[in-house]
Amino acid sequence: MHHKKSFILDSLLVGLIISFVLASLPIGILAETTDETRTLESIEIREYEGKDLSSIGDFFENSIKGPQYINAENYTLTVSGLVNTQLELTYDETINNHQHFEKVVTLYCVEGWNVTILWEGISVKDLIADAGADPNANIVIFYAYDGYSTSLPLDYIIDNNILIAYKMNNVTLPPERGFPFQLVAESKWGYKWIKWITAIELSANEHYRGYWESRGYSNDAGLSESSYNPETPGIPPEIPMPPAIPEFPALIIVPLFVTATIIVTIYRKRLAQKKAH
Repeated sequence: MHHKKSFILDSLLVGLIISFVLASLPIGILAETTDETRTLESIEIREYEGKDLSSIGDFFENSIKGPQYINAENYTLTVSGLVNTQLELTYDETINNHQHFEKVVTLYCVEGWNVTILWEGISVKDLIADAGADPNANIVIFYAYDGYSTSLPLDYIIDNNILIAYKMNNVTLPPERGFPFQLVAESKWGYKWIKWITAIELSANEHYRGYWESRGYSNDAGLSESSYNPETPGIPPEIPMPPAIPEFPALIIVPLFVTATIIVTIYRKRLAQKKAH
């Protein structure tokens, strides 16, 4: 019986060590090696045309349901509402059938942090042109995979050539950053920068309020001089602050591994003491 318990504990300890090592390795090392030609992952750039860029890792996780994981092969982007033709586009159709644009834009979060990123994406104006906007449409509503939503005036979308981005700093959006598409709502607070976009609706409902807007956030969300100072970023008085969760999941692995190892070691010592008696 003692040998059986000892074998189980040894297996558990070995499994923990292997899991810890694998979790620490770069994803590329874990990939299966084949003789086929493979496309290497893009490298994140940190400078563009003389401008310093933030890192993809400089964001904080504050989405309503945590990161969403969408399979590009099953993805469909819908453009509907007050349009002449409803569109249902695959991920590849959205990217390959439209002009690509690049912009360096800073996202300012109401929590007080900001990031400057090179965004590459598709103009929402082009998608709307493909669908054909009804003359009565004046609001664009965006919906996300996790149930989040927000809206912006159609004139703002067109006049500012607003993008839905599929790349940031030359890297395809990772799931936690909104793959397959994130809205680049420049000059607006971060809660307008909806991630995991699945649908775009043209509407005449000027009273529509998205997830945070219906909870008291400003529907305009403009970075006005009265509510924002780049030197001392903060929260506009009318906007409550959602909880911010730093993205440090890797830090959880080490204490869990150490704790499990200590427990196994203590238990084995007690078994050895019992056997000795």
